[in-house]
Amino acid sequence: MSYLIRAAVPADLDAMLCLFPRLAAFRLPPRRTPEDLWHDDAALLRGWAAGRAPTLLVYVAEANQGTILGVAMVSLRDELLSHAPSAHLEVLVVDAAAEGRGIGRALVHSAEQAARAQGVQSITLHVFANNTRARAVYEALGYDGELLRYIKHFE
Repeated sequence: MSYLIRAAVPADLDAMLCLFPRLAAFRLPPRRTPEDLWHDDAALLRGWAAGRAPTLLVYVAEANQGTILGVAMVSLRDELLSHAPSAHLEVLVVDAAAEGRGIGRALVHSAEQAARAQGVQSITLHVFANNTRARAVYEALGYDGELLRYIKHFE
């Protein structure tokens, strides 16, 4: 399956949103619903498509027949601790049928290049501790775990 990585356009919105439920394709932590994992990202993408998110960089992997196989969304924002120019990988999602073909890696690479061209000095991301598939991809791409987030639910 051949594909190309390109900057997304607002006309890609519906096809990109169809992939978002895949963001919850792992054993979810207790008290989390699949929609918890992608609801806010979908709203952010809708805002981008409407021209309300100028600091969001969005890339898609497109098959030669025009099918969207994957999405990467990166927001430009200051680094949490140093406040240096940085970026945050908001979304990386690949269609289940296209997994294992290097599409996620290619999307991350394109998003990182675009962010670097904007002058960022680092890029961060969040991943659930038990999402071992995603963690393996990020670690293979040179990302290091830095912070742990803990949560305590009140009854």
